[in-house]
Amino acid sequence: MDSTQQFLATLQTERGASLNTLSAYRRDLLRFQAFVAQQGWKLFRVKPEQLSRYLLHLRREGLGSRSVARHLSSLRGFYRFLVRDGLTQRDPTEHLESPRLERRLPRTLSVEEVGALLDCIPVDHPVGVRDRALLELLYATGMRATECLTLRLEDLNLTAGYVVCMGKGSRQRLVPVGSQAIQWVRQYLQSARPTSVRRTDSGYLFVNRRGRPLTRQALWVIIRRDAQRARIRAMVSPHTLRHSFASHLLERGADLRSVQAMLGHADISTTQIYTHLPSRALTQMYRRFHPRAR
Repeated sequence: MDSTQQFLATLQTERGASLNTLSAYRRDLLRFQAFVAQQGWKLFRVKPEQLSRYLLHLRREGLGSRSVARHLSSLRGFYRFLVRDGLTQRDPTEHLESPRLERRLPRTLSVEEVGALLDCIPVDHPVGVRDRALLELLYATGMRATECLTLRLEDLNLTAGYVVCMGKGSRQRLVPVGSQAIQWVRQYLQSARPTSVRRTDSGYLFVNRRGRPLTRQALWVIIRRDAQRARIRAMVSPHTLRHSFASHLLERGADLRSVQAMLGHADISTTQIYTHLPSRALTQMYRRFHPRAR
């Protein structure tokens, strides 16, 4: 097992890194190692100035600040692992500064747009019922796409009104579910899901027509198609529903710590970005009182 594989194995066992995270680290490290080989450098003896040249190369290749910062984060983790295991004596990333990132506000939908998105789903067949239950649950809980798609039947407690999902770092959390989402999930379980699991049942909540777990790619197709049906012009993704869930809760007076717990954020500063979104009340007040608002 080479050093990259050892590092990834350590991330998985010690930090519980997800498959998506491991895949991103692997891509970053392979790209860096290819550049190191091209330059004739030694991987375990890379110098800070050589790393700076690599980061500059990434910028010239067209990568934005966020992508470059992610690459640097991957390299920091890798070289800290090498130093810890005695494979190199010096961490070349130690004094490198990450690129300054512009603070991006998450894209959200209005309450009316979410309603239009959900109501446009045709529910006269099992697949439509599944899609409605899926999107209702995403918006009702703020779960990440992977968290929702990996839910198993035993993770549901519709009577008590909550789900137990597995978040980043293999951390479980309990998330309450609203009555509308519960209603649609019940309908899906009673009338739609049984038609897909006649031959095989994976035990996952959301399955395709062959009874296999629904994929992230399939979820993207579903939500983009329904956004087009609802005539929503903005790009809509599964994460858009997560952002909308958080901003709508805060807009209506929810406690920031409670939203943090429901979203599964380890640091409240991650949740605080939603407080920078313009609430409807602030927008209405601005339009009413600002002399150049109309």
